[in-house]
Amino acid sequence: MKLSERVGRVSPSLTLAIAAQAKAMKAEGLDVCSFSAGEPDFETPLHIRNAAAQALAEGKTRYGPAAGEPALREAIAQKLRGDNGLDYQASNVLVTNGGKQSLYNLMQVLLDPGDEVIIPAPYWLSYPEMVKLAGGVPVIVETQASDGFKLQPQQLAEAITPRTRLLVLNSPSNPTGMVYSRQELEAIAPIIEAHDFWVVSDEIYEKILYDGAEHHSIGSLSPACFERTLISNGFAKAYSMTGWRVGYLVGPSELIAAAASLQSHSTSNVCTFAQYGAIAALQGSQDCVAEMLAAFTKRRQLILEGLNQIAGLSCPVPEGAFYVFVDISKTGLDSMSYCRQLLEQHQVAAIPGIAFGDDRSIRLSYATDCETIEKGLERLHLFQKSLLGVSV
Repeated sequence: MKLSERVGRVSPSLTLAIAAQAKAMKAEGLDVCSFSAGEPDFETPLHIRNAAAQALAEGKTRYGPAAGEPALREAIAQKLRGDNGLDYQASNVLVTNGGKQSLYNLMQVLLDPGDEVIIPAPYWLSYPEMVKLAGGVPVIVETQASDGFKLQPQQLAEAITPRTRLLVLNSPSNPTGMVYSRQELEAIAPIIEAHDFWVVSDEIYEKILYDGAEHHSIGSLSPACFERTLISNGFAKAYSMTGWRVGYLVGPSELIAAAASLQSHSTSNVCTFAQYGAIAALQGSQDCVAEMLAAFTKRRQLILEGLNQIAGLSCPVPEGAFYVFVDISKTGLDSMSYCRQLLEQHQVAAIPGIAFGDDRSIRLSYATDCETIEKGLERLHLFQKSLLGVSV
């Protein structure tokens, strides 16, 4: 069957594929420890579920505006003004089917064929594929563990060409957990301003931070940065609302209107009653966020302590999100081979680093319970010993 050239250029999502394989093995009765999914294992907080249930009971089940419910757009704008120091209005907000669609819409309305998008690696695996689907060219810039996997000013300057249209920044990061400090953002901001291209700040993990790390939106640094900044965010990670599919894109009203027009011809509005749950997430108590963060903090400590006891593995300490990006290069295996053997021989699911642009590493998610983390680490330890030829 002949398919379009554009879809032929796109790689399937390895994270979803491995998570699906792990679930299939579990369904067969195998005891699988999964570190694969970027999904909190908590229930969506009750007050959010109740708000959606009330919206259902009140008949809020009809088509809504393609750009989102006005009350949610205003609540998001208020959040951005209060939390992030970004002076946006409701007209600057598009409600999307998850954070992923916000980025997809952005690429579609901003890029022309041949436009270049600078993407620091390791990166979230969908960034390059979205660029390709829009006809753009991903320009991958490899960052180093010694720099905390953060884009350095000289690297950014060297990657810029006359075709540069956009820079993608993700902080806190999936897959590394790194967080850009204000000083680090201030070092790259003048380069963006001087060359006059856009930057999209993916802030989906902004509320999951450790050890005093702080989240900064690059658009808050200066009026010049604000004019060139776009924001992608959503409710999936901080509020454990992955299946609700509510995200948002924020930027100049002209761009948002174009993205809303595109969305009106693709998915139309986001699920109406789900949007009322999102309003409750923003306007209700934030204790649920603090409670989940406390659990993530405990799990992070547990997985780091366990990894430190396994010879031949190393990883930077994550400052945010809920991932560790583990260097496996001493084993001599590529990341796909490592993860395949780990899953088949020890029933531990991890994501190959090649999916994120780094074949020397694997990603482990600690968005799971402590028992699974402890059991999975024991199996990982056994696997690593077998690879290094150490007697077990």
